[in-house]
Amino acid sequence: MARRTTPTRADGRRVGLVTGGGTGLGIAIAAGLAQDGYDLVLASRSPQHLATGARTLRSRGARVLEVPTDVREPDQVERLFGRVRDELGRLDVLVNNAAGNFVARTEELTPNGWRAVVGIVLDGTFFCSRYAFPLLRESRFPSIVNIVASYAWMAGPGTAHSAAAKAGVVALTRALAVEWAPHGIRVNAVAPGPVRTEATDERLWTSERVRQAIVRTVPLGRFGQPAEIAEAVRFLISPAAGYVTGEVLAVDGGQWLGRGVMPLLETLERGRRPTSSARYARAGRRRGPRRTGRGR
Repeated sequence: MARRTTPTRADGRRVGLVTGGGTGLGIAIAAGLAQDGYDLVLASRSPQHLATGARTLRSRGARVLEVPTDVREPDQVERLFGRVRDELGRLDVLVNNAAGNFVARTEELTPNGWRAVVGIVLDGTFFCSRYAFPLLRESRFPSIVNIVASYAWMAGPGTAHSAAAKAGVVALTRALAVEWAPHGIRVNAVAPGPVRTEATDERLWTSERVRQAIVRTVPLGRFGQPAEIAEAVRFLISPAAGYVTGEVLAVDGGQWLGRGVMPLLETLERGRRPTSSARYARAGRRRGPRRTGRGR
C-alpha cells in the first residue's frame, strides 16, 4: 500500500502526543520526547495539570500544545486530533499514558468505579489510537506506545478494574501491531513496575509500611523512577527499535518474575540454622582436601 505524503511543516519537526501528559509518568515521557527533538502535544482532563506540565516543559525549551481532553469521550478525542492536524500538520508518535487507578476489593468495587478506570485505560487507548491513525499513517516513522502494567498478565488483586483494562490494552497492542503493520505503524507497550509519583503515593503506596512491603517484591529492591520509564519509551520509538512491534517491555526491576525461594533463603540465613550451601562450605573447611592415598 502506498504511503501518503507526510503533511509539511516549515521546520519539519516531529510531533509526539502524550495523554495524561501533565504530571507523573506523562510529563517524564514528554520530557524525553522533547530531548529527542519532538514538538509536544499534551492531553489531560485537568487544565491545571496541563498548564503546570506545559510550563515545566517550556522552561526547558520544548514547544508544547495543550489540549484539555477526556479520553473517555470520543467526540473530545476526535477534536484533539483535529487540532493536531490543523495546528501542527502531522503526528509521528502517540503515547497512550492516561490512566486511573485506586485500591478496592472487587466485592466493594462500584459500577462507576469500574467504568471510570476501564473507560480511561482501555476505551481511551482505543479512541486515541483510532483517531490518530489517519495522521500516523502519513508519517515516515510512526509509532504508538501504550503504558500498561505487568499485573496485566499476572494478577492484580485489589486493582481488578485496572488489571482487566490493562490486559485489554495488551491485547489491543498486539492486534494493532499486526493490523497496522502494512502502514508502517509500530505498536508496542511499556509495563512499568512500582514507580513513585504524587498520584501513586496518594492512591496506591499510601504509607511507608506499604512502600516497604512493595519493595520486598522487587528483586532489584527499589521503586522505579519516572525517567526510567521514559527511557524505555524513547527506545521503542527510536530507529534502534525499528524492527520491534507488538512487544510489551516490562520495566519493573524483575517484579513480575517473582523472587522464587529467595525470601526463604534469606530467612534461613538470618535465622537459627544456616543454609545447606553454608553448612557444606563449613564442613569442607573443617575437613580440608580429601586424600585418595594414591601416589602423585
